[in-house]
Amino acid sequence: MDVYLGAKRVRLDPRTSIGKGGEADVFDLGDGRALKVWKTPDHPDYAGQDAEQRAAQDRIERHQDKLRAFPGALPAQVIAPVELATDRSKKRVVGYAMRLVRGAEPLLRYGEPSMRHGGLSSAAVAEVLAGLHRTVEAIHGRGVVIGDFNDLNVLVAGGEAFVIDADSFQFGPFLCQVFTERFVDPLLCDPSLPRPALGRPYSQDSDWYAFAVMVMQSLLCVGPYGGVFRPRSAAARVPECARPLRRITVFDREVRYPKPAIPYRVLPDDLLDALYRVFVEDQRGVFPRRLLEGLAWTRCASCGVEHARPACPTCAGAAPAAVKASTAVHGEVLATRLFCTHGVILAASAGPGGLAYLVHEGGRFLREDGTVVLSGAPHPAMRFAVQGRATLIGRGGELVVLSPGAAPERIPVDCLGTSPAFGVSERARYWTRGGKLLRSGRPGAAALSGEAGAVPMGDVLAGQTVFWVGPRFGLGFYRAGNVSIAFVFDAERPGLKDTVKLPFPGGKLTSATCVFDGAAPPAGRGRAWLFLAAELAGRTVHRCIVVGEDGAVEAVADGEAGGGSWLGALTGKCAASGFLLSATDGGVVRVEVRGGALVESRQFPGTEPFVTQASRLLVGPEGLFVVDAQAITLLRIA
Repeated sequence: MDVYLGAKRVRLDPRTSIGKGGEADVFDLGDGRALKVWKTPDHPDYAGQDAEQRAAQDRIERHQDKLRAFPGALPAQVIAPVELATDRSKKRVVGYAMRLVRGAEPLLRYGEPSMRHGGLSSAAVAEVLAGLHRTVEAIHGRGVVIGDFNDLNVLVAGGEAFVIDADSFQFGPFLCQVFTERFVDPLLCDPSLPRPALGRPYSQDSDWYAFAVMVMQSLLCVGPYGGVFRPRSAAARVPECARPLRRITVFDREVRYPKPAIPYRVLPDDLLDALYRVFVEDQRGVFPRRLLEGLAWTRCASCGVEHARPACPTCAGAAPAAVKASTAVHGEVLATRLFCTHGVILAASAGPGGLAYLVHEGGRFLREDGTVVLSGAPHPAMRFAVQGRATLIGRGGELVVLSPGAAPERIPVDCLGTSPAFGVSERARYWTRGGKLLRSGRPGAAALSGEAGAVPMGDVLAGQTVFWVGPRFGLGFYRAGNVSIAFVFDAERPGLKDTVKLPFPGGKLTSATCVFDGAAPPAGRGRAWLFLAAELAGRTVHRCIVVGEDGAVEAVADGEAGGGSWLGALTGKCAASGFLLSATDGGVVRVEVRGGALVESRQFPGTEPFVTQASRLLVGPEGLFVVDAQAITLLRIA
């Protein structure tokens, strides 16, 4: 497909794709600008979806006049249209060119616990939010309402927040008609419906409501309606999705606060009061920026908690803590604490050589035996892995391998967004570079592990490929423009099977992860359990796809984010012997493939005190390793 910027014809090449949303594809123009092109009704992503096809046609029609009337003089932090893109007739608008923000992460990532463990400080988050506040004020000063204001249309680069998807802004006669369930103001919704849905036009007040949601999510890693509502009275129960309409927030005593979230008592009372008034008492108006700019963050020297109060909320007023026993019994579970730290555990693996892990504490990166592999501080853009005695650290376009007694090995790699693209198995390392998937020489041959001895596994799309590798095989995919390719590959032999028919969810993919069986299940077949998150029709949906090593899709299941089920989070998963173990805040559950369906076959309530939905699970011969941010626990289940 070709489009036109003025008289210049632009070919939409998948190799220049830099993003795919639910409504549009984005391409790098190569001149410091990006090109956003709306999906047409015949786009492959809408195949067989009549409602989405009609919505695509309506969207294009609405923007014919709207973009030509787009207001000027918006703040520089708004990524606004700078030139309209048209079809061959030069009359019909199909998209627009805009400034390209490089090296950016969506604000959504700032609300993930893993970002905090990776070195993102609360002070840095508060500074980003204060800057975003000033941008919102400036947008409102031009008589414009953001409308569908959410943490996916805010990008953060260099500590500065930028607002994208400006074509959905509301101004003049052009109303914003799309919404995101987590951010839509319940005052604009019909309370009789089963879940929030936009029913009245957006306003500046609704923008400030959405901003308050971002403040809470970004500072505490939980939104106002996170957790799980478990009322004692059966008559009081409501579906989780209806809680915003009833104002049942995490401040409610009958809501189980999510374990991975940061306790809200780390915030000062005046900021907590402001959030409570917005979400419980329906107070609206400009969010007080002074509450963000006045935060004074400190880290408790005793317990390591980062807080913005005069005294640590964890330690203040508490009796001296008893030393926790290294071993505990809870029901059918024997739990043994193997390791704890005031720092943070960055990576872990369980293999034939036992449990291996990397921890950052006291300004040093340490391995499980106390060996110092590096000094300094972690950065949110870093990725970590351990492979035997080797430690892998990726950032930007470089992967560094640190091995005892050897010089650091530096390998150029592709990036997917800001994340370096690499993976490890017990015997080899894998990465993408320049449109090729590469493996470190012959498995087990350390002398060939550098790029010079790399084995090409197959061709992929540079900068757009995500992949994972297990003991027997790997799984990956790339999506760009009209192209959507999924593939499997043998862990040892070159070659990709790129005919895998993955049933991707609709909407915009926001996250993906995958776990593999540590051992082959019955009939000698390995399995990959792929987990995808997408923003679809205003809400976040999760999908699990089970793929065999031959590329056959064996089962699919869907769930809602935060619903409390095993699919409520993408994290906390491991696979073994053909089944899946999933950590939830209520304990570990076992999931199996039965007749093409995924069935929760067993619950282990005795594990509840020892896991959260953010725990990393590893299966070893000794039992189930639970890796949290600051502790590793071994569980043996009778």
